[in-house]
Amino acid sequence: MIGSALLPHLASQGHQTVRLVRGRPARRDDEVEWNPHAGTIDSAKLQWIDAVVNLAGATIARWPWTAAHKRGVLESRVRSTALLSRAIAELEPTPRVFVSVSAVGFYGDRGDEILRETSPPGHDFLASVCVAWEAAADPARTAGIRVVTPRIGMVLSGAGGALSALLIPFRLGLGGVIGSGRQYMSWIALEDLTRVIAGAIAREEWSGPLNAVSPQPATNAEFTKTLGRVLHRPTLLPLPKLAARLVLGEMADALLLSSARAEPARLLASNFQFHYPTLEGALRSAVGAAPLPAARRE
Repeated sequence: MIGSALLPHLASQGHQTVRLVRGRPARRDDEVEWNPHAGTIDSAKLQWIDAVVNLAGATIARWPWTAAHKRGVLESRVRSTALLSRAIAELEPTPRVFVSVSAVGFYGDRGDEILRETSPPGHDFLASVCVAWEAAADPARTAGIRVVTPRIGMVLSGAGGALSALLIPFRLGLGGVIGSGRQYMSWIALEDLTRVIAGAIAREEWSGPLNAVSPQPATNAEFTKTLGRVLHRPTLLPLPKLAARLVLGEMADALLLSSARAEPARLLASNFQFHYPTLEGALRSAVGAAPLPAARRE
């Protein structure tokens, strides 16, 4: 989903893009074959690449969370990042920048604590995945390549991802608060995320972790109420914490009940302008709803 939006955005800025493809041979000049599981990549076709963006990773939101699935979540991220990092570190010349995404899951479940890029990692499964994921880019760092690690929140897009999955029950009037509703959800509009990644390529002063989230995180209760209002649907069917855990197990704690109140401190310090800083504006754009009245627009 992110890559499909990013490619045309980069093309509109004059970039020439090359896609990494797996599961089949490269068929065009703008494709490079790779296999993260086997640790192979056609490095010769990466020569003279100026920037590399890594979005690879198996989906997290798949039930049940078996040991095999969790291992796949970890290995798909670490292996792909390590393979790319090693490959570009050996190029001559090396690329200017390696943008390798991570997630706000880095911080774990932290209640209402404000989380900036300098905050320490959490201690749960997703936090450990993110720590290993980010560390896998070390070969590129050692080679002197500027590495930027956007820690992405929930991406709001009607084309896929978590919001797309939520739209079905909400449109049926089956949406409601999850657990206490007090847990924070850090989010970002897809359009703003593509601009953050493009900025990470272009802005030489950006390096290291970057909270790729809106400046206005929402509690689950606020998110639920806002999405219901945008869709003109009631949100009266709560999902109690116990029920969520009974149905989804560990996945419920990690994805539905944990709280990450991330702040885009470094983006704000660099005067990055969000096109969708507020939740309602972002949701309306994502679902194709009528825009906010003029007096309420961002």
